[in-house]
Amino acid sequence: MKVSNIKETCLYFHDLEEAKKFYGEILELPVISYVAGKHIFFRAGSSVLLCFNPEDSKNKTSPPAHYGNGKLHFAFEVPDEEYISTKEEIKAKGISITAEVIWKSGKESFYFEDPQGNVLEVVPDKGIWD
Repeated sequence: MKVSNIKETCLYFHDLEEAKKFYGEILELPVISYVAGKHIFFRAGSSVLLCFNPEDSKNKTSPPAHYGNGKLHFAFEVPDEEYISTKEEIKAKGISITAEVIWKSGKESFYFEDPQGNVLEVVPDKGIWD
């Protein structure tokens, strides 16, 4: 299998309006699809962030049932030259940065949480995994 990237990442929200407000309005990710009580999908660069209501998605037969809980994690990648301005933008939106890490490469990333408690990270597009 030759993977070029991960196309979709999935989170679970009991309150999809809360997901819509945070990801759509605050982080300004465009909404691709919204079905109240079921799911909301956002465009995130060339990827898609899926937010499912776990009470609905755990009973699906097609696509197969899936659900989860707890503090899930994923990272947003931003252009290297926009990393600092992205961090400042997140702070300006009133979002608390919960951690900053300097990796072996000397590059840094920062973490914050969504209203569900999921741990989100912002990484520059060069250097973290190179």
